[in-house]
Amino acid sequence: MKLIRPDELPIAIEALEAGELVVVPTRRWYMICANARDNDACARIYAGKGRPRSKSLAYILPSLVAADELFIMTPAAIQLATAFWPGDLAMFLRWRDSEHAQQHEAVGVPNALVTLDSGLLGQLARRSRVPIAATTANLSDPTNTSGPAITAAEVEHFVAESEISVTYCIDGGISALANHLTIVDCTEPVAKIARSGVVHDRAVNAAIAAISEPYAN
Repeated sequence: MKLIRPDELPIAIEALEAGELVVVPTRRWYMICANARDNDACARIYAGKGRPRSKSLAYILPSLVAADELFIMTPAAIQLATAFWPGDLAMFLRWRDSEHAQQHEAVGVPNALVTLDSGLLGQLARRSRVPIAATTANLSDPTNTSGPAITAAEVEHFVAESEISVTYCIDGGISALANHLTIVDCTEPVAKIARSGVVHDRAVNAAIAAISEPYAN
């Protein structure tokens, strides 16, 4: 694995489009990324992490427009996207097209785990010619209390331990938040918090409640 600078993002994109794996920093953790349509590349992530196939990788949207084109956006999903995207919240969303969904099995079918990132990960999704699947750079070990990698040095340790073949890691310094995406299940009319994270539960609930609240006169 080679460490590269954030301004060298184009060469990471080229590697990813060629079926290789790259690691990108976010405010939360470092994320290992693959072409979401490349079953072999995504399988290497699952195998190296020891991650159950029942736990979807995250689909990194290139834009808000793509969210509406690809997924069924309930009123709650629209409200949450308006309030928190791009940012530190992800949603379980139902694919609009089942055939298209089958090409992205690693991020979930019929429901995908979807987010729109505000940093380098978001730039990767916008500039890549292939869809991006991502997950945290760490082994799926419930006994590990330190959490996913928050520095490039920790990514190097993870790669050595997991024996995953990663071509590039963008060194973005320290991921200061060291916390997960908040996940909200928006596959049904009533949205439910599936996992607490950076975006506080109170903020999520306030956004959802605002759907039905009339404007004050």
